[in-house]
Amino acid sequence: MLTSRVWYVENARAAGVLVLRKRLRKIPRLRFAGLCLILLLLTGCAATPQLAETTQQRLPERLLLDDVPFHGQRDYQCGPAALAMVLNAQGVEVSVDALIPQVFLPGREGSVQPEMLATVRRHGRIPFVIEGNLDTLLTEIAAGQPVVVMQNLSLPAWPLWHYAVAIGFDLEAEELILHSGETPQRIESFKRFDATWARSDRWAFVTLAPGKLPETINEDTAIEATTAWERLQGAEASLPAWNAIVERFPGTAMGHFALGNARHAVGDDEGAIHAFKQAVTNDPNLAVGWLNLGLLHHARGENSQAQRAIQQAADLPGKWQAHAEDALNRL
Repeated sequence: MLTSRVWYVENARAAGVLVLRKRLRKIPRLRFAGLCLILLLLTGCAATPQLAETTQQRLPERLLLDDVPFHGQRDYQCGPAALAMVLNAQGVEVSVDALIPQVFLPGREGSVQPEMLATVRRHGRIPFVIEGNLDTLLTEIAAGQPVVVMQNLSLPAWPLWHYAVAIGFDLEAEELILHSGETPQRIESFKRFDATWARSDRWAFVTLAPGKLPETINEDTAIEATTAWERLQGAEASLPAWNAIVERFPGTAMGHFALGNARHAVGDDEGAIHAFKQAVTNDPNLAVGWLNLGLLHHARGENSQAQRAIQQAADLPGKWQAHAEDALNRL
């Protein structure tokens, strides 16, 4: 008898669809010093970033997320403090002191990007790395999301890495408002901020509960972030996130495929079949989608449907062809 095994693909690359990934770099030590003169010299020649006209039209002139709590960032602990601010704003009760051992690396005197993202997941929220430009940053703030930003407050050769939380802006004055260091609602010009942000490749992220998506997210980044979340929190916890993705991106094949896997994992095979059907409708060349669809039909005793779906997978060249042919032979 054919064993009904549903195949899981941890990312779109394994199913033959490329996902663009932002490289998570290890970050050297974070240090604080008197930087006023350095910053003046470094930003003196930088140009003020220009917002797209469409961005300016849809954003309010001024905005401040005044409900984001402030936690002073003690030496080398700007990472835990920044996380505490955005998590507290999301209703997660966690203190800076509780976060320090989770993200602070004494050998580096700071926090590295992967640990920052992983800690957010452990506390029940999904971190979404956003595109590194001022349009995206301000759009997310306008949508009500405080944004963790990473800056280098010194020369590239001698970096002073720093995390802050962007909470507001003034378009007319060309100013950004941040909880930064020991200063709540610190005001920085777009020009100065962008000069220091650029030295981190403009790395930034927002944190959201499963089922919510950033205003500016693209399909690949949403799938990547949710895949990482599901790997830690499990299929049941990921269901609201996958549902949000297919609602935002109804034409996604991988989103429906991942939703089908999650539904199958929690025992909803009828829902899983519906999701797999939508996945292969969106991408008829998604062999693993056809294979999973056929296996679930077989598990339900629907052998003619199983035969047709698995045959579709067997007709497609690639890594899943051999699995489909083996399934056909046993069927």
